[in-house]
Amino acid sequence: MTLITGDPTQRSAGEPLDPAGIRAAYEAFLSGGRVPGRLRPGVVASWKRSLRSGVNPESPAVGLVPGSDTRDSGGPHPLSRALPVVRSMLVEAARSDGMVVALMDDGGQLLWVDGHRGVRDAVADVGFVEGAIWREEYVGTNAPGTALATRRPVQVLGAEHFTRPVQAFNCAAAPIHSPDGRVVGILDVTGGEPAGSSVVMSLVRATAEAVERELAADPSGVGAYPSRARLEVLGDGGRLRTRHGTTRLGPRHTEILLLLAERPAGLGADELAVLLHPGSLSEVAVRAEVSRLRRVVGPLLAGSRPYRAAAPLHTDVADVRAALASGDVAAALAAYPGPVLPRSVAPGVVAIRDELAAELRAAVHACSDPDVVLRWLATSEGGDDYAGWQRTVDLTSATSPLGVRARARLALLDRELGSLN
Repeated sequence: MTLITGDPTQRSAGEPLDPAGIRAAYEAFLSGGRVPGRLRPGVVASWKRSLRSGVNPESPAVGLVPGSDTRDSGGPHPLSRALPVVRSMLVEAARSDGMVVALMDDGGQLLWVDGHRGVRDAVADVGFVEGAIWREEYVGTNAPGTALATRRPVQVLGAEHFTRPVQAFNCAAAPIHSPDGRVVGILDVTGGEPAGSSVVMSLVRATAEAVERELAADPSGVGAYPSRARLEVLGDGGRLRTRHGTTRLGPRHTEILLLLAERPAGLGADELAVLLHPGSLSEVAVRAEVSRLRRVVGPLLAGSRPYRAAAPLHTDVADVRAALASGDVAAALAAYPGPVLPRSVAPGVVAIRDELAAELRAAVHACSDPDVVLRWLATSEGGDDYAGWQRTVDLTSATSPLGVRARARLALLDRELGSLN
């Protein structure tokens, strides 16, 4: 049982782990991050992303967006034009073989699910229903979510799923591209043993290609495909960007959206109260702020409680984290114009700000490129970073301009620190 990216029909050298071995590897990973060498890199990478996103292995955080049904092939969603192709190539076979077929948009929302009635009921029990968000950072490793994350065809079988409730299923998914090459959706087949076969994976890929030909034949409407919202909170942040434009947000509204973006499962009014104010804030005050926020951002917030974003809300904080996770410190610094909401005293925001700065600082201290370290030292946060200047000294010669500057700066910091003692 393997997760396969790229060409799912290819097998790497070596004997793959059997189902029991995959499950043992999964338990070892959760208990201490250890994985056997024979587990495929795609599995490990996805598990690590899931863990970093805070996905609960026992219960995926599945959000729901109301009004997402695209069953009517004349509906407003651009991918609705793909339904006749999907039905003719996949749905009848799925019904007869105990599987369901799903279409997911580029934000991770399931637009349409059809197929075997019993399997539909079974997957509904784990939240695999129309309107649900199945991004990898919400639900962990799963074929449609991981295909969206990697932009490649993916097959996930049994215990390779990151959350235990989903490990009863196999799934195969492939991206759907618009005529200009963008990923506009994901086609998925989920079920029992048949969904884990190479035949199903090949059929999913062939159907996705047929859908792409359909979109290319009549590309009207594809360009209007909605992109996910982006919240900017770094430096002078406080902006929400959507396909409709940019909205400047007030400090409190920015804080609330950031906290909800960090907690995709949602937050209760009592939890928000604690995270928003260093002293005491009543739940009534929180509810009033959220009500005012709804008038600004509209459907971006789900209508039910706990409070949560109705669809994935990307942040510039996530961009910095992604660069750090890939080991690209230079890219992380380029994506970091300044601290997270520097004027905020909300405890939840302060924690995010301090954590991100600490992760960036640690990555800089471990970096072997003096130019990258110098870029950090040129920021307001890095100017007095003693360890950063010491790292520059270690990386440069004593007579180089940068080395001379670094040593002079250390001497100044030594004098300043000495005067404080």
